[in-house]
Amino acid sequence: MQMLRGIVNIFGFNPPSVLGQQIAPTLCAGMVLPPPLELLFRWIESRRCFVDMPNGRIGFLFPEAEMKKGWTDDGRPGGTDIGFAAEGNVNLRYWFKTTEPEVMNRLCVFAKSGGDGSMAAFWLADDGSQKIVHLGSGSGSVTLCILADYPVDFLRLLAIGYDEICWGDAYFKPPNANGEFVVGPNLAYREWVEETFHVTIPTRAIEIVRHPASMDDDNSEDAFWQWVKKHVG
Repeated sequence: MQMLRGIVNIFGFNPPSVLGQQIAPTLCAGMVLPPPLELLFRWIESRRCFVDMPNGRIGFLFPEAEMKKGWTDDGRPGGTDIGFAAEGNVNLRYWFKTTEPEVMNRLCVFAKSGGDGSMAAFWLADDGSQKIVHLGSGSGSVTLCILADYPVDFLRLLAIGYDEICWGDAYFKPPNANGEFVVGPNLAYREWVEETFHVTIPTRAIEIVRHPASMDDDNSEDAFWQWVKKHVG
């Protein structure tokens, strides 16, 4: 709660979002809940884009009922589909097949990035900086890399409009490049990011994700990929 009080005092979030209150206690020592993410959670809750489950709140960027209503074989509305929730590191022992502190104390999952079970997480890099990273499920997505060095860039990534952000092969092309399943843009979210943070939204993820990498790669320049490979081989 001390960290949450700090967020309230410095940034005027009074009270913090429910999502923020639930995610903050799952953070590893040395991590912070980035203020842009707290702003996102407040925006999500102001639009009532969430569901409350027995184990906590799940937040979305677009109303789930509206997305499902507009879903057809050819496409859907709503931009990027992602679910924010307080998962922490409790399930990472299954992904890494270890509970060693060097792993558990460096990662905190805060979102499901794909329907296959892929995850987005906060990661403490070797230099102590906090990054947002992707861990593919392995049964679908194999994307394994830093998604964004800075929280606002992560929000910009989500505003580009991919179906899901777990498919690294898509990062080199604009959304809907294959034309098989067309995802309509989430204009409300895109405009909120642009106006709140005074930024532009790129056309392709590769403009933000510097070193897209896969679990199957033999080598990568990505620092998170390198760190993971030390622990899972």
